[in-house]
Amino acid sequence: MSASPAPICVVVINHNGRDHLSHCLDSVLALEGPVERVLVVDNASDDGSLELIAQRYPGVEVLARDKNDGPAGARNAGLERVNSEWVLLLDNDVILEQDCLLRLAAAATSRPDVALVQPRSVFDTERERVHYDGGAPHFLGLVALRNFYSPLDKAAAGSLVEVGTVISLALLVHRRSVLACGGFDPDYFILFEDLDLSYRLRLEGKSLLLDETTLVRHRGGTPQLSFRGGADYPAQRIFLHSRNRWLFLARNLRARTLLVSLPGLLVYELVYFLFALGQGAAAPWWRGKRDFLRLLPGTRIRRRQTAARRLLPDRWLLVGGPLVVTPDLARGPRALLQRALDLTLRAWWLLARPLAG
Repeated sequence: MSASPAPICVVVINHNGRDHLSHCLDSVLALEGPVERVLVVDNASDDGSLELIAQRYPGVEVLARDKNDGPAGARNAGLERVNSEWVLLLDNDVILEQDCLLRLAAAATSRPDVALVQPRSVFDTERERVHYDGGAPHFLGLVALRNFYSPLDKAAAGSLVEVGTVISLALLVHRRSVLACGGFDPDYFILFEDLDLSYRLRLEGKSLLLDETTLVRHRGGTPQLSFRGGADYPAQRIFLHSRNRWLFLARNLRARTLLVSLPGLLVYELVYFLFALGQGAAAPWWRGKRDFLRLLPGTRIRRRQTAARRLLPDRWLLVGGPLVVTPDLARGPRALLQRALDLTLRAWWLLARPLAG
């Protein structure tokens, strides 16, 4: 394995993550390879995160922001503050192995068109099970995830895989490419912002890679948003899903693609509304739609920007399945519904894809 060609900056995104930060930063400071600097971008934490960094990590730089506009805005601020060609972006609940940076850097420099490289993530509490492994953009505006919740020994391993979208909890990014295409869109706040960035980069002909040989451990997830089963489905997640899925569709897909996708989009929307209703979260679902309409002026601007840089058609990038949910949401009658819906959507996209833009 070759070393990285140049020093790399590590940017850790934090909001009230004191309980996770020491685990993350300890693993960052133990990294092998040329780390140029370590920067924590803090989104107005009030849980003692900044005090912890000052006391235990005096060599770590801090960019203290006065607002919490989500990880999208924080990542952009971090990318603008550093100047290395490649930047390792991390959520505060990620733990790295010592050779992680060297492996990701080798993957990044394996081809000239690479813009993003993602490691395979496993659960910190269940290290033999895959959490996020990249995926492909679904025509519904979702991510068709690879190996989601699969046992590690059942997931393919040992190679670089080109993927259609990455999951941004740990991500080596080509700084210039990401900023040139507009960076992460802060209107998403969180959820779907990595799908949006991935799609825009792929429309420009950039490649996204998953390194199956590089593992990171994912701890607790985002409070009031992450769902791993065993608890009520978060209302905030229903709101963001309801809003951000349509933001992605409206800002990135051509009108002809949306038109031929419309029957599938409406069927899925009905199913998701019924799910929200069953969770007692019809109000967050509705707020998501209302907020989507509020963001339409910015959507028109983003749409023009994306169209101006587009090199590839939607039909080359979008897929019709699988429709993926956590295992706890796919039990009993829900499992049958999910399977029927998945098959229906796959069949529709098979017919609609040749007509997409």
